[in-house]
Amino acid sequence: MKKFESVAANENNPKWENMIKREKALYNDQSDLRTSFERDFTRILHSDAYKRLKHKSQVFFSPENDHICTRIEHVNYVESVSYTIANHLGLNTELTRAISIGHDIGHSPFGHQGERILSKISQQYLNTPFWHEKNGLYIADNIELLKDREGNKQNLNLCYATRDGIISHCGEIDENSIKPREEFINLKEYNYPNQYKPYTWEGCVVKISDKISYIGRDIEDAVALGIIDSDLKELKNTFGAELTNSSIMNILVEDICNNSSIENGLLFSESALKLMNNIKRFNYENIYNSKRMKSSNRFFELVINEIFDTLKDAFDGEKTINNLQKIKKWYPKFISKYEKWLAQYWNMNREPEQKNIPVFDINNAQDYYKSIIIFISGMTDKYAMDVYNEIIRF
Repeated sequence: MKKFESVAANENNPKWENMIKREKALYNDQSDLRTSFERDFTRILHSDAYKRLKHKSQVFFSPENDHICTRIEHVNYVESVSYTIANHLGLNTELTRAISIGHDIGHSPFGHQGERILSKISQQYLNTPFWHEKNGLYIADNIELLKDREGNKQNLNLCYATRDGIISHCGEIDENSIKPREEFINLKEYNYPNQYKPYTWEGCVVKISDKISYIGRDIEDAVALGIIDSDLKELKNTFGAELTNSSIMNILVEDICNNSSIENGLLFSESALKLMNNIKRFNYENIYNSKRMKSSNRFFELVINEIFDTLKDAFDGEKTINNLQKIKKWYPKFISKYEKWLAQYWNMNREPEQKNIPVFDINNAQDYYKSIIIFISGMTDKYAMDVYNEIIRF
């Protein structure tokens, strides 16, 4: 019995019209075989932000090791876990797929450390924190561009339910029993992670799947890299089974499917919740806060701050473009790439087919600083390091 079928995201749901709302009208094509959420999935799949996830760290910066989890692999895990849960419960798997594939498109290079570094910069220059869930929504709404059937560049224009799932997915939560909110809010009013519950049950599923998907895999990677010992005695004594990513996910997925209900929400049993929290605590103590991580974290801070400062120092109101031209002789690849990117959103010298795309006013200091932060957030680990090397090279 699919016990959540009556609250699934479909035409029978009283929230349906809100769920499928888009910021702008979609092109009309009656022959299109895809549903609204399938279209969202495909749009994200074709976006540059999604493609770059394969070269962004999940937790460990290890570009030479093909078997260490990258951000795109994590996204695929979340898609798989959320599909299994949603399918078992009778929810809309097309929506969970769309949210899952898009939930981390706002992530910075160098994982959560990169996010913390950008947040410090954002606090200093914009008086607001940077967090990848909100950045993901901003990128989907304003930055990512795909050509429509007339050849005009348009933003992704995702459904409300997909956009809501992206900004509401924060997996760093410890509470049990998650239910969706009833309020149809302006998603631009989010001020901090986990401020609101997701609007749909499907969004709640992705939120939980995010945590299920990373806690076990991070252990496997830490063992492979020698950060923690392979015997894992502390955890095996409480786990009661062979400690692998697949076994952890299997136990937690089965548990939440068996214990959840519309009345009580998405719910773990006490034993499963304790297990998950024990694993998470172990990861923080032995992996995320380990001494082995500190050296790379200091390097990431140096890289991101140097990139930001190089572009920041070029700002001088209407003279900014001229200043960028001056430093291009020193950093030709980097500045050319930034100028080309910025030209798509700037308020001057823009191509006709981009006339409806939101823009930065780079004569305004805060707009200009924001453009730098967004630009850096889209970088892959390797590209950020390449830029840094170009900056310091004589």
